[in-house]
Amino acid sequence: MKNSVFLSIFFAVLCSFSCAQNPENQVSTPDNVPFSAELLIDEMQIPWGMAHLPDGSILLTEKSGEITHFFNGKKTSIANVPEVYKRGQGGLLDIKLHPNYATNGWIYISYSSSEGDEKGGNTALIRAKLKNNKLINSELLYKAGPNTTKGQHFGSRIEFDKDGYLFLSIGDRGARDENPQNIKRDGGKIYRFNDDGSIPKDNPFVGTTGAKTAIYSYGHRNPQGLVRHPETGEIWNHEHGPRGGDEINVIKAGANYGWPVITYGINYSGTEITDKTEMSGMEQPIHYWVPSIAPSGMAFVTTNNYGADWKGSLLVGSLAFQYLERLQLNGKKVVKREKLLGSIGRVRDVREGPDGLIYVAVEGKGIYKLVPKKG
Repeated sequence: MKNSVFLSIFFAVLCSFSCAQNPENQVSTPDNVPFSAELLIDEMQIPWGMAHLPDGSILLTEKSGEITHFFNGKKTSIANVPEVYKRGQGGLLDIKLHPNYATNGWIYISYSSSEGDEKGGNTALIRAKLKNNKLINSELLYKAGPNTTKGQHFGSRIEFDKDGYLFLSIGDRGARDENPQNIKRDGGKIYRFNDDGSIPKDNPFVGTTGAKTAIYSYGHRNPQGLVRHPETGEIWNHEHGPRGGDEINVIKAGANYGWPVITYGINYSGTEITDKTEMSGMEQPIHYWVPSIAPSGMAFVTTNNYGADWKGSLLVGSLAFQYLERLQLNGKKVVKREKLLGSIGRVRDVREGPDGLIYVAVEGKGIYKLVPKKG
């Protein structure tokens, strides 16, 4: 009992200290919001990723292993979806269109795969094309290894930068002391590829003996947000901390983001992971959350549809507290946090569609469209 009380006090003090250092950690609930939430697609258990097609339809992944095509109010199941390794947080994960999808038709999909000699699974990336509601010409671009039967920290988000390079995030797979700090191992990394899955010659660890040359940055825990900044072109990520210490980072070539050597979080049991929150040679997050919100999904607002204050904001879903968070930015500094769609459910993904509207995936419900209020 004494230990329990002590840990509660310790965590409260840690949270108070962190919030004092990061005043923007205080989240507010606005009196008025510039939208109404419309349930566009219903009856989805764990919608994980969304991709908007040029014809206005949407491709949706569900963690259980299905891809749904939503068009004109109708849902159609896509055939020839890869078999997924269903365990814990694993399943069918993200989906992303090639920047030149209109001309080449490539769709990129990440998922947990059991391919390999070991038991269990790890994160894989494929590309395929869509024809008559079937995936065709499927190509495996990357498969992390080794497989493990652990069910946590698969990642996984997909993004393209302004030069057409393909980025993929993979979590540490529950092996925090083995994977994130070792560039000879997969897990706890952001990867960078050419669009065909080959390794760019200027990747930071090309030429390093034994290194996984697809690695672009390392020292990550479980990144489930990955997005390109609409103005600078930089790749931003967010990742789950343990108990406290969720982070937003700007991804740099060859950079070490510290996990688990430095962190603003503690173990779920309340014990200390490390007494270090910073160290020479390791990047600091531009923002961190204490307590954790369990972030998933991430999108920049590039439209004026929701008012001038919203343009340039970052939207992040919260699994733990079941809301959508808007972070107002001044450059790379978070200056304001707003809680939106309070208690709507576990927000798994958020995207800005080509129509300039925001779409939010909520577990157990489906996809909401945020319809701007007139005036």
